[in-house]
Amino acid sequence: MSFLQYLYFINLSNKFVPNSSFTSFLPIIMPTKIVSFIFHLLILIVQSSRMMSQITSALSDHEGEWHILHESIGISAMHMQLLKNNKVVMFDRTDFGRSNLSLPDGRCRYDPNDTELKIDCTAHSILYDIGTNTFRPLMVQTDTWCSSGAVLPNGTLVQTGGYNDGDHVIRTLAPCNGFNCDWVEFPQALLERRWYATNQILPDGRIIIIGGRAQFNYEFYHPNSQDSSFSQKAVRLNFLRETRDSDENNLYPFVHLLPDGNLFIFANTRSIVFDYKQNRMIREFPAINGSEPRNYPSSGSLVLLPLDENRPIEPEIMICGGASRNAFQLAKKGKFQRAASTCGRLKIMDKNPVWKMENMPMPRVMSDMLLLPNDDIIIINGASSGTAGWELARNPVTRPLIYNPHLDEMRRFSVMPASARPRLYHSTAILLTDGRVLVGGSNPHIYYNFSGVEYPTDLSLESFSPPYLSPVYDHYRPRIIEVDEVVSYLQSFSLNFTVQRFLKMSVVSVRLILPSFTTHSFSMNQRMVVLKGVQISRVANNTYQLFAVGPSTREIAPPGYYLLFVVHSGIPSSGMWIKLQ
Repeated sequence: MSFLQYLYFINLSNKFVPNSSFTSFLPIIMPTKIVSFIFHLLILIVQSSRMMSQITSALSDHEGEWHILHESIGISAMHMQLLKNNKVVMFDRTDFGRSNLSLPDGRCRYDPNDTELKIDCTAHSILYDIGTNTFRPLMVQTDTWCSSGAVLPNGTLVQTGGYNDGDHVIRTLAPCNGFNCDWVEFPQALLERRWYATNQILPDGRIIIIGGRAQFNYEFYHPNSQDSSFSQKAVRLNFLRETRDSDENNLYPFVHLLPDGNLFIFANTRSIVFDYKQNRMIREFPAINGSEPRNYPSSGSLVLLPLDENRPIEPEIMICGGASRNAFQLAKKGKFQRAASTCGRLKIMDKNPVWKMENMPMPRVMSDMLLLPNDDIIIINGASSGTAGWELARNPVTRPLIYNPHLDEMRRFSVMPASARPRLYHSTAILLTDGRVLVGGSNPHIYYNFSGVEYPTDLSLESFSPPYLSPVYDHYRPRIIEVDEVVSYLQSFSLNFTVQRFLKMSVVSVRLILPSFTTHSFSMNQRMVVLKGVQISRVANNTYQLFAVGPSTREIAPPGYYLLFVVHSGIPSSGMWIKLQ
């Protein structure tokens, strides 16, 4: 009931005439009625605030849960990407040796250039179905070790590079619901060797492919090219050469598309804003505090914090973990240095930007950072000493951290329960449609190795349910029952949702998340946009209609398939797929 409706109801007993103006009926409200109205209004406000406070407090106290999904999926999930059909593609590499999963129908891979097996009848890639918790093998022909990827606006995964005979290959996988779709490979489609490179989807639908081992340049993938799928030439990027040290520490550079259309690039300890259209550096930021490198093999992790269209957008970067200087060389000698325990936040558009540093509850290297739909960030997997590489880390960190960027600095980190499984080198994590985090991989060995080593190759798959998925919040959890499948820029769209205990409109938000391609502690293309123009009306008991406005520009949110979440007082719905165009 609205404020005016409430006043109208109060004055019915005073024979208030319905067509009187608001100012004309105020004098005839009895003082006792005014007191009663204010009293009940305050009760509603206090109750609503108390419930929201209780939810916030409970989210901080609840620790989340781990669930094992499969003891073995046959491969070690080194790379992961969620597709728009609610299936996850995973793959490791072809030169590990035979996996624990056979290819179907007697198929075998024949590769005279493979460094381990010329004939291999086992799979090194799978397609995992979230809904049925099942998987099936896929076939990759060339070596995908330490490669990169991005999803086109039509939902097709474009995966680039790798090792040996795979380092110049482009592979594509289109979403499908049958059993016939598989990888399609384009040999020699890349201009340069792309091993440990980074991909970023661009506003025009192209993919920029940056760096790689001894590659101080970038090139483009053109999905609509008539005669080729790639650039005519690679473009030099001296920043990558400048940031290489004796341990490299500039591989898998951290790249994010900024709202102004330029790129943020971080390598080693340095970062820049880069105009890829003009091939020029626009701005360089101060080096991150401390001397710890943050890129592979020192392997910290980085996210672009959510872009909120309800206020002037101020893009902010957060980076956590890493390894000490020279940790790679020292670990090869059996000396495992303490990993970095710091996080840094940087506001890109500040006139005089500085890194604001914070300390995690424990040091971490090789962790993954993921944006959760309620604005939190989860930091998961990794070790507390050593670095990335074969046998080069010790002391697994099995407890995830959840970081709330909006709390006071001393209260931002919450320590979650431990997984029973160490997730070290070549482990991965991604956000799923229902808000869980999918976790797999860990193989710190040159080959599959299951015995006689401290940290055996892990073929299992598990999920972590963040605190917001606890059943105690089910009364406050929105459930989307209908949504427009296509969302256009700056255009209003609608959805319907149910919630058992609706608090108030100001605690409801709508968020779009672009699922990431995750490998080696970096979630490529990951971004979240908080939509503006949210209006809500009740249409039935516990059922509400919501209107929101699509993102303002392709730079804020490149076209493609996103997960849409409705968040109610910190409790998210399951995600629904929409196409932004």
